Amino acid sequence: MKQETVQWSTQQKRGRRGIAERKNIDIFFRVLFTLAALVSVLALGAILLFVFVQGAMPFFRPTASGIRLVPRNIDTLFVNGAQYGKSVPSIELPKHTRAVTLRFGGDGAEETLSFIAGAETGAAGEALVFTGSERGVVSRAERYVYSVSWPASDGTAEKRIHIILPEPPYAFFSFLGGLEWKPVRDRVFGIFPMIAGTLLTGLGAIILGVPAAILCALFLAEFLPPRFAAVPRAGIELLAGIPSVVYGFFGLMVIVPAARNLFGIPSGNTLFSAVLVLALMILPTVISIAETSLRAVPLAVREASLALGASKMQTAWRITLPHAHSGVAAGIILGISRAVGETMAVVLVAGNSPQLVKSPLESVRTLTATIAMEMGYASGRHSEMLFSIGVVLFSIILALNALLLRFRRRAEKSREIA
Repeated sequence: MKQETVQWSTQQKRGRRGIAERKNIDIFFRVLFTLAALVSVLALGAILLFVFVQGAMPFFRPTASGIRLVPRNIDTLFVNGAQYGKSVPSIELPKHTRAVTLRFGGDGAEETLSFIAGAETGAAGEALVFTGSERGVVSRAERYVYSVSWPASDGTAEKRIHIILPEPPYAFFSFLGGLEWKPVRDRVFGIFPMIAGTLLTGLGAIILGVPAAILCALFLAEFLPPRFAAVPRAGIELLAGIPSVVYGFFGLMVIVPAARNLFGIPSGNTLFSAVLVLALMILPTVISIAETSLRAVPLAVREASLALGASKMQTAWRITLPHAHSGVAAGIILGISRAVGETMAVVLVAGNSPQLVKSPLESVRTLTATIAMEMGYASGRHSEMLFSIGVVLFSIILALNALLLRFRRRAEKSREIA
């Protein structure tokens, strides 16, 4: 009896110890998952905050506080009496400096240059009036950049000074509604043609791709026997994983020449070609997700519809598809996001002309293509504007997804009321 009591007491201790260990393990994993979720949310928030701040900067602050001078092949330069050596790559002038006098030695003689910033009518803060230069040749490579060069007569490299003026904050509505994109020379950043091109290519891909994808998913899930459906299903899943550049290359080698020959146009890199390529790209994603959702509908739902006398087509269209609307809507949302955010395929087939298209047979440029093509060499205000384009693209995708979710909730409420 005593031995049994001891055994029972030992088992109780082990049981309590096991419960305590499981509780500790649960607490550990709960804390681990909480920390992982917190870190993920903070990282995502930091990324979004960085992008939004970078995108908003061009509309609230100038590119620099004052005029910047970049001398070339000049050993010693005097700027308003202050001396700078050759080791100084650039010279930042104080914020409110308007009158500037430059002096340096050249070809055995002293060269001087004076200019006044913001002196021309209607060009305050960007125009310069030059005085006091006999040999200096003034050129204007960009809107806010002047170059002054002094030819060398003794065979040495010519001396040059680049004068870079601060660009004022850009008007937000001129950015969104502007029709011209000339970022390098004229410093004009109007993205309305790119917004229209993004929406047109995405809308065209949705109109062509989504209905075909839903019909294909219905055929695979409802009409094709499972043993035969396995082969096309595997192919569709394989197509969903192919990189977008492969679709772009296919469009460049097949769709673009076909469009050129079919419509008799000089170039097949058009809005029409981009829409076809994007429609092909979103097909596997929408088909795969929609078909999985359709196959998840309980068999009893189909049998109830068939027992009431509905045909197989009526059951698939009016019973199975509405029951799987959540998964189908998720597939459509992913397809739309991919169509609007696609880059490489569009770059290869769209033509990339920043113009407001009037016909499907004209070249078009999207927001993503602009970022991909110009981020490699952009600097200053140009680079900041590309961040702003990223913010606009994010806002467009967010608005489209929110609109689709709103329609989805309304459809669910109306179905519940009915």
